[in-house]
Amino acid sequence: MNIVLSPQRREDSLALYKSGDVLTINGEAFDFSLLCDGDTLPQGAIKSEWFVGDVTREQGQLTLHLLLPIPAHYSQAQAFPEDLIDIPEGDVALPQPLPQAEVEV
Repeated sequence: MNIVLSPQRREDSLALYKSGDVLTINGEAFDFSLLCDGDTLPQGAIKSEWFVGDVTREQGQLTLHLLLPIPAHYSQAQAFPEDLIDIPEGDVALPQPLPQAEVEV
């Protein structure tokens, strides 16, 4: 599974957990196991604000486009996130914000 992150300035949080073709987003599971190679699931068919693009499966690999909320004290890694490639099972590590003390006023 690959995830393309799209940063957006907002104060909510995002927690991801991967188990096979199931991605759990803030406690809500999305099962993509029925997508076959070459299939595309349009963003509009997914009832979640977190998806900002279609879900595809190419060469056996799922690719999802997700919103990445970034706080006022965002880091460069959050503002310009790298794609998450071949995500291992378990909690998905996301770019972290700067510590509050490092925020310039």
